[in-house]
Amino acid sequence: MIVANIKSQIKRNRQNEKRRLRNRAVRSEINTRTRAALDAAEHGDETSDESLRLAVQRIDKAAAKGVIHKNTAARRKSRLVREIQSLQADVADD
Repeated sequence: MIVANIKSQIKRNRQNEKRRLRNRAVRSEINTRTRAALDAAEHGDETSDESLRLAVQRIDKAAAKGVIHKNTAARRKSRLVREIQSLQADVADD
């Protein structure tokens, strides 16, 4: 690994590493909340609406902070809502 000699680049590397770790934590939380929302809908829990709201909230926050692109956030929310509606319809049919 090449280490920078220039002071500004050394600082930039430090900042990039901090941001990388922060962004990784945010993405991980998005995936966790999404999985929780899908599980709640799949099992027909009454908390499924709340878990969906929390997942969408986290996706929006990540897009606002620039962790993910706004179109990526919109796509993820759309797919998540569609999937949950499909699961809830299946649970209602049973």
